[in-house]
Amino acid sequence: MTTIKDVAKYANVSVATVSRVLNKKGYVGKDSEKAVLDAIKALNYKPNSVARSLYHKSSKMIGLLMPDISNPFFPELARAVEDVALTYGYTVVICNTDEDEQKERRYLDALMQKYIDGLILTTNHLTKEEYESLDLPLVALDRIISEDIPTVVADNFRGAKEATSYLADAGCKLILHIRGPKGVHPADRRYEGFKETVEERGIANLVVEAGFKINQAEEVVYNLLKDYPQIDGIFASSDVMAAGAMKAASRAGKSIPQDIQLIGFDGIPLGEMLVPSLTTVAQPIYEMGAVSARLLIKQIEKKPLDQLNYVLDPTLVIRQTTRSVDE
Repeated sequence: MTTIKDVAKYANVSVATVSRVLNKKGYVGKDSEKAVLDAIKALNYKPNSVARSLYHKSSKMIGLLMPDISNPFFPELARAVEDVALTYGYTVVICNTDEDEQKERRYLDALMQKYIDGLILTTNHLTKEEYESLDLPLVALDRIISEDIPTVVADNFRGAKEATSYLADAGCKLILHIRGPKGVHPADRRYEGFKETVEERGIANLVVEAGFKINQAEEVVYNLLKDYPQIDGIFASSDVMAAGAMKAASRAGKSIPQDIQLIGFDGIPLGEMLVPSLTTVAQPIYEMGAVSARLLIKQIEKKPLDQLNYVLDPTLVIRQTTRSVDE
């Protein structure tokens, strides 16, 4: 790993000169400044780690990387992170990656230049080695990146089993699961919980993949309802997807819950605003965000962690898109 001494040696200047260039404090001649900047570029040196090691600075800033700020689930998480961080005197910088690897890399570079004290990740397009090489306190929220990185997630597998079992108990004979993108931990675990349940109970089922977008979910569900009009139950991997499924059912002339029963996942406020209101597996969203913020701040302040991994229980909330299991 490149050090400040390596930069100084490469540029043929003193360590003090390098630190003045990095921190933009004190006089440095133009030739020396150019030599330092050229050395930093040639050695792919990350100045922020120098600033921390030399000066033990704390910016009191936390980075929060999110995959899609338009999905109401993530602003709910962000609110909790921000609330807790502010009580400890930290500011949260929110970055929306749009599930784009290059955008995530650019944000990480920018955050590192701002001397952030720690990072909460709700996206994981890079490898665990790349995240660990940032040399920062990290927390994975709603994702699992590595057993070495502290993690806060809901029990997605259990929540999916409860949702699928409820649809079966409520009389559904052919259940469609709209799963999220493969390789995204929550989507994978919800799919696994669904498959285990339908296989255990011998229930006919279909699975279709879609992004966590309302329009994508609407189109894939509408097309499937044309091919399989006997679908009478839908378990969506998110509430946003469930809203898309409701639109698709309406287009197909199906009534909810009379013709099709529907359960979402997340427990965002949107579910209560829909008509009929959405039955959902509600994650403890605020608690997840709060726990992750406390976990990160403990690392930043070098306090012992009670545990590395938190798996919080979701709750099945019955509303109007499902019938009673007694009907």
